[in-house]
Amino acid sequence: MYWLVKSEPSTYSWEQFVKDKQTFWSGVRNYAARIHLKAMKKGDEVLFYHSNEGMEIVGIAKVVKEFYQDPTTEDTNWVAADLKPVKKLKNPVTLTQIKADKRLLEMALVRLGRLSVQPVTEKEWKIIMELAGEK
Repeated sequence: MYWLVKSEPSTYSWEQFVKDKQTFWSGVRNYAARIHLKAMKKGDEVLFYHSNEGMEIVGIAKVVKEFYQDPTTEDTNWVAADLKPVKKLKNPVTLTQIKADKRLLEMALVRLGRLSVQPVTEKEWKIIMELAGEK
């Protein structure tokens, strides 16, 4: 499976993620996003998207630990998953590029813009890699 996670660069940037070498994806307080966090499996690939500032997919991460109790809250309804950076994209893929590509009209990033954790289809993943200049 493929996923996309969003973070504002001023809150948690790709550069910080790379420095940290691994992080837990926490603080998700949306039920749909929680369902996606729970569905992530070890080894799944994840697009890292800078939201609000930049508004572009900047890198690829990997799920290294499946969901567990979110350490940032006592509420057992919320979960986290561990991710590690894999590589920075050769060319970041902007939201404008994604919206302009008719093949990506159904992508969750276009349809469900506010969702912080979302699924990405294999077809969408391949198109994003093509737009990023990745093989």
